[in-house]
Amino acid sequence: MSLYKLDPAAIDWGGVKYHTLLSPEATGGAMSIVDSLSPVNSGPPRHVHEAEDETFVLMTGTCEFWLEGEQFTRSAGESVFIPRGREHTFRVIGDQPCRHLVILTPGGFEGFFAEMAEKQCRIPEDMPTIEEAATRFNMRFSGPPLGV
Repeated sequence: MSLYKLDPAAIDWGGVKYHTLLSPEATGGAMSIVDSLSPVNSGPPRHVHEAEDETFVLMTGTCEFWLEGEQFTRSAGESVFIPRGREHTFRVIGDQPCRHLVILTPGGFEGFFAEMAEKQCRIPEDMPTIEEAATRFNMRFSGPPLGV
């Protein structure tokens, strides 16, 4: 039985489901909260958010994180704070998907997920398109995903 109730508003990008729980419009741009369900072995390439702090609150599963050369693991009930400007990535490990909240301060980056889901961009095949969108959302890629 899934611990993730699929909301009709959830979007899917490459098997990862995203549902914005709190939009930047509702907070005057101060923050946003995205509920995410990521399958085992999924995770983005290393990257840097230039304008947003990012907090992960893990609700199910386990993730391996990489933050500027330090590698560590977090599981359900734990969280990770990544200040803006810090190179990082993560990968879901173990035998179950990871449901986590992504808290972005200020809000706005969740629009990147929506655009990528709409275009169904694939990594690495569509990296030029993904990188162009990332630039508009104040993010830059800096290396491969974990495990590659």
